[in-house]
Amino acid sequence: MKLKEKISLYNFRKRWKGPGGYREVANLAAPLIVSTGAIGIQEFVDRMFLSWYSTDSIAAALPSGILIFAILSLFLGTTMYVSTFVAQYVGAGRHDRIGPSTWQGIYVALIGGGLFFVLAPLAPALFKAIGHPPEIQELEVVYFRIMCYGAFFPLASAALSGFFIGLGRTGPVMWVNIAATGVNVLLNYVLIFGKMGFGRMGIAGAAVATVISTGFGFVLFLILILRAPNREAYNTGRGWAPDKELFSRLLRFGFPSGVHFFIEIFGFTAFILLIGRLGTVELAATNIAININSLAFMPMIGLGMAVSVLVGQYLGENREDLAERSVYSGFLLSILYMGALALLFVFIPDVFVGIFSTKSDPLVFNQIQRITVILLRFVAIYCIFDAMNIIFASAIKGAGDTRFVMLMILVLSMGLLVLPSYLSLVVFERGIYLAWVFITAYIVILGFGFLFRFLGGKWKSMRVI
Repeated sequence: MKLKEKISLYNFRKRWKGPGGYREVANLAAPLIVSTGAIGIQEFVDRMFLSWYSTDSIAAALPSGILIFAILSLFLGTTMYVSTFVAQYVGAGRHDRIGPSTWQGIYVALIGGGLFFVLAPLAPALFKAIGHPPEIQELEVVYFRIMCYGAFFPLASAALSGFFIGLGRTGPVMWVNIAATGVNVLLNYVLIFGKMGFGRMGIAGAAVATVISTGFGFVLFLILILRAPNREAYNTGRGWAPDKELFSRLLRFGFPSGVHFFIEIFGFTAFILLIGRLGTVELAATNIAININSLAFMPMIGLGMAVSVLVGQYLGENREDLAERSVYSGFLLSILYMGALALLFVFIPDVFVGIFSTKSDPLVFNQIQRITVILLRFVAIYCIFDAMNIIFASAIKGAGDTRFVMLMILVLSMGLLVLPSYLSLVVFERGIYLAWVFITAYIVILGFGFLFRFLGGKWKSMRVI
C-alpha cells in the first residue's frame, strides 16, 4: 500500500478506531503533548521574562542554555530510552523487569549529574573560547554554572517518566510536568524581577528557578513510582539493585540514542554560537525564532513518544502490522498540527514576536523584530518536515534502531548544518539568512532520511529485550 493511501483523509474515519488507530494514538499522546507543551511554555516564558529584563540576558540565555542541554542530552537520550524497555516488557508480559529497567536509568542519571559538577568550574574558559562579547560571556557563565549543579534532576526525571510512558499511563507524566511548570513560571517571575522580598537576580534567577522546579518534578515522580501498587505490580521497590546485564543493554541501545540526541543538539548549538558572532541583535532574533518554534516542536515530541511506545508494545507482542499502523496514524496527526502552525507563522508572525517586546528598548527591538519575522518563514517551511523527522525517527527508535538514527544525525548535522554555517558566517561572511537556509535544508533532508529507513522495514525485526 502506498504511503499516501495509508495516511489519506479518506481513510480517517476507518482508521479512527481499533489498535494503532488515531484514537489510540491520540489518547496516549494527549497527556504527553500537554506535558511537553508545558515544558515548551516553561522555556517560552523563561525567555520572554529575560527579554523583558534586558537584551543581554535574552542574548546570553540561548547559547548557554542550549550548550548545557547539548551535553545533558548525551545522558538524557539514554535515560529517556527506559520507556522503550518498559514498553517492550509490557508487550511481552514480563512485568517483573520493568522496575529494574527504570532503576538502571537512575544510575545513568547519577553518572551524568556527577560529570556536570566537574564541568561547572570550566565555564569561564569555555565561553571565552567561544568568543561572544564580554558582557554576554559573563551572563552565559552564570547561567551555565547554576544549571550544571542541577543536572541530575532532569536526567533522573526522564528515567522515572519513562516508567509511566512505557506502561502507556501518560496522565501522571502530564500532571507532574504541569506542576513543575507552574513552580518554574512563578519562581522565574519572583527571582528574575526581584518580587516578594527577593533581589533582582536576572539570568541567575531563571537558572535557579529551573533547577528548583526540575528537582520538584523528580521528587513527585519518585513518590509515584514507589507507591504500593507499582511496587507490587512492577517490582519498583525490590528492583532497585544495579543489574549489570540490564544496565549494559540499556547502554547498548540507549547510548546511541543519547549520542544522536547530543549530536543533534550540538549541531544546533554550533549554529547558535556562530550566529552569536554576528552580534547581539542577530543572536536575540534567532533566540526568539527558535523559542517560538518550540511551540510547534515540543508538543510533537510528546506525539513522537506515544508513537515510540506503541511501536515498542506491539513489537513486544510480535504485532508488526499494528506497530506500523500506529506510526502512520501519528504522522497524519502531526502534519495537521504542524501545518496549521506553519500558516500562522507566515501570515501573523507579529502576534508571536510582539510578546517579546514588552519592556524592551523600542529602537533595538524593532531591528530584532524585523529579522525574526523573516526567520519565522524558514521555521514555517521546515516545521512540516520536522513532523516527518520526529515521527519516523521515534518509530524506528521504538524498535531499537538507534544506531542508524545516530549515524544519520552525525553525517547530516556535520555535512549540512555545522560546516556550511561556519563557511557562510565566518569564512564568507554572508549573514544570517544563508545560515538559516542551511538549517532548513538539514531538517528537510533529515525527515526524508528517516522516512526511507522506516519504509525499508528493517525495524520490524528488531527488539531491545
